[in-house]
Amino acid sequence: MLGIFKRPVVVTADINLNLVALTGLGLLSRLWRLTYPRAVVFDEVYYGQYISFYMKRIFFLDDSGPPLGHMLLALGGYLGGFDGNFLWNRIGAEYSSNVPVWSLRLLPALAGALSVPMAYQIVSELHFSHCAAMGAALLMLIENALITQSRLMLLESLLIFFNLLAVLSYLKFFNSQRYSPFSLRWWLWLMLTGVACSCSVGIKYMGIFTYLLVLSIAAVHTWHLIGDQTLSNMCVFCHLLARAVGLLVVPAVLYLLFFYTHLKLLHRSGPHDQIMSSAFQASLEGGLARVTQGQPLEVAFGSQVTLKNIFGKPLPCWLHSHQNTYPIIYENGRGSSHQQQVTCYPFKDVNNWWIVKDPGRHQLVVNNPPRPVRHGDIVQLVHGMTTRLLNTHDVAAPLSPHSQEVSCYIDYNISMPAQNLWRLDIVNRESDKDVWKTILSEVRFVHVNTSAVLKLSGAHLPDWGFRQLEVVGEKLSRGHHESMVWNVEEHRYGKSQEQRERELELHSPTQLDISRNLSFMARFLEVQWRMLTLRSEDSEHKYSSTPLEWVTLDTNIVYWLHPRTSAQIHLLGNVVIWVSASLTTVGYALLFIWYLLRRQRSACELPEDAWPNWVLAGALCGGGWALNYLPFFLMDKMLFLYHYLPALTFQILLLPIVLQHISDHLCRSQLQRNLFSALVVAWYSSACHVSSLLRPLTYGDRSLSPGELQALRWKDSWDILIRK
Repeated sequence: MLGIFKRPVVVTADINLNLVALTGLGLLSRLWRLTYPRAVVFDEVYYGQYISFYMKRIFFLDDSGPPLGHMLLALGGYLGGFDGNFLWNRIGAEYSSNVPVWSLRLLPALAGALSVPMAYQIVSELHFSHCAAMGAALLMLIENALITQSRLMLLESLLIFFNLLAVLSYLKFFNSQRYSPFSLRWWLWLMLTGVACSCSVGIKYMGIFTYLLVLSIAAVHTWHLIGDQTLSNMCVFCHLLARAVGLLVVPAVLYLLFFYTHLKLLHRSGPHDQIMSSAFQASLEGGLARVTQGQPLEVAFGSQVTLKNIFGKPLPCWLHSHQNTYPIIYENGRGSSHQQQVTCYPFKDVNNWWIVKDPGRHQLVVNNPPRPVRHGDIVQLVHGMTTRLLNTHDVAAPLSPHSQEVSCYIDYNISMPAQNLWRLDIVNRESDKDVWKTILSEVRFVHVNTSAVLKLSGAHLPDWGFRQLEVVGEKLSRGHHESMVWNVEEHRYGKSQEQRERELELHSPTQLDISRNLSFMARFLEVQWRMLTLRSEDSEHKYSSTPLEWVTLDTNIVYWLHPRTSAQIHLLGNVVIWVSASLTTVGYALLFIWYLLRRQRSACELPEDAWPNWVLAGALCGGGWALNYLPFFLMDKMLFLYHYLPALTFQILLLPIVLQHISDHLCRSQLQRNLFSALVVAWYSSACHVSSLLRPLTYGDRSLSPGELQALRWKDSWDILIRK
């Protein structure tokens, strides 16, 4: 047994020095003077706020995408000892001493640095030459926009890293399929593909484009595998099952895990609560939870309630009334009922309280035992402070003439009888006997006389309505739009029959003793829905741009300006790389179409072993560019140059592949190959030269004169090259 100690233990390993060198250069370019500038740079002002929320466990909602990217940035802050105490109120603000700038920017920088050797490996896995792989990696290394974006507390470099990791992992899985299916290596790369795809989507919703790319290519490969007659039915089934688990189940589970961690961390009430449902707000510590704890669950006749509109647009608001009446004549000449106004008010107020009354009884208190209100019951809603009943009739609403006016009825002794009976419709009921529940039940109020539904129109009333939101009776109701749905947010059992005592009761806070929590899936679905439907109100920005401007690099973003010198940081791409990448993409498409036509005519100009590699490279790189770029033409949102960077990385991968293809298959003689190689070297040199020229705008570490700044605009780059 001791024989193993008689000889030294020797471990041998193959180390690719090219990968080591590329990794070192990537780290140097991204980590060099990472803390400079020690000031808030562009969108760091937003992401920094989210990091502070994580440090303080305060709930927030960001419509840019799922929470993984924010959590990774927050991880850097946590490792650096950040306590979240910094006022993220303006771009250019100097960081205080308690902000660990290096730690906060570290993970994006590492992701950008590791993208360089991954580009090398992807081209190698596509079975192209070492020179092509080095070319792709060097382009990733020197591209100015990629360097700038990865040196700041932003998400694009993380997204690009996981995009490339997903592609690389799938290629390694696909290549190992030929030699060792179901081996440990095979399973490792398959699972890592699913993990990387899930992380891409978890960083930003844009990551779904790369996920769809990988799924599409995997589906084509699986289709070919199904047709392989050398495999048994059981073997094919196992292949299908493994791919379903690795590419569908694993990403879905991880995606849920991201949100579970996010919601577990952020358990305290914060400034974004108001856009969430009452039930969600009540599940957070502080805020609404302090108000709703210990409330009666079942709404009964005599209950005092506040009714919040589920839609929450344009503002979260509560059903409200006050002493003021509608004008007798509106500005447009139409008349009103001159009844008491009913609105939706976006603030907590004592006039938001209503009493649920049994139409057959006069009392406004809860019986003992309470009589719960059920789906289909007829109720009256009495305004707590004025004791007038919610009413609607065949009078046009002030701002929505095709809908009915909603009011609190005042008896003027004229021929306009009260119409104040409402049928309760519980939208999310499980049975027709369901009880109306605090927070949990989503209800509609259907007017008995006219079948109109109580609805938030969303229009702001004029000054006579104090700019509050209009509430109407919608007669032409089809379906259950959220603007017609309400839920009880605050609730207590009324105890006072006398109006003076009831007013004191309405002003007093509820006694708290019990908390009520939503399930994880309910919270996840609500957060997911809000993220997908939440839209920023900003319609334009100084540096917003269109997708067409990205391709021509006819735009840039000034990220940071030094307060005392002319040093500045711009998001500005290397014009040689961007233009060449676009031309290469067009060139690949033309060559691919030409080869398809020639193959249809049985003229195969490419060797059979080269054709699959050419097609796969185009599908991954060209398809990756198209899927990450073309959807932006359909998006109705503000767009910026950095949205193009994931698509650009796929173009950069394709560029040296096309160059190698031209050299290997289109240059017919050695002389042509030598000349083409010389042109490629000159082209690479020009790309490196432009990158060095743009360096002051990439790192922002040198003051520039106005003339130098003007010269560094990309349209003048060619003149610079000629003059040099």
